[in-house]
Amino acid sequence: MTARSLQSAERLCKEKGLTFTPLRRQVYGLISADKTPIGAYELLDRLKKQRANAAPVTVYRALDFLQEAGLVHRIDALHAYAACEVDRTDHGGLMLVCNRCKTVTEFENPGLEQQIAETALQHEFHASEDLVEIRGLCSLCADIS
Repeated sequence: MTARSLQSAERLCKEKGLTFTPLRRQVYGLISADKTPIGAYELLDRLKKQRANAAPVTVYRALDFLQEAGLVHRIDALHAYAACEVDRTDHGGLMLVCNRCKTVTEFENPGLEQQIAETALQHEFHASEDLVEIRGLCSLCADIS
């Protein structure tokens, strides 16, 4: 975890009037320290090294908060969580997920966000979020295929 990502998370919570508790900070730190998305039970195992009494509900509550605050994304394709790479919380985006090494790259794409919103509106559909995941191979993994 970089000090910058932690400072950004603290600032964004403060701007939204949200409480960034020590537990939430620890869970966010564990997620942002990893280069690949991390599952809830792996988070729990790591958290137990710092908090012996941590339980699954502890992790899931912290994850719910971090997602709602826009600090982490749930990567459905991997059943895991990744720290948000964008320095604001009011965005959707495009996630490129490597099937082999599990790296995730996040991009802001206002045009894509607008297109999703317009398409949903045209079909009288209320999208729950406009995060798009695309699975494939990153350039490093494609080179070794």
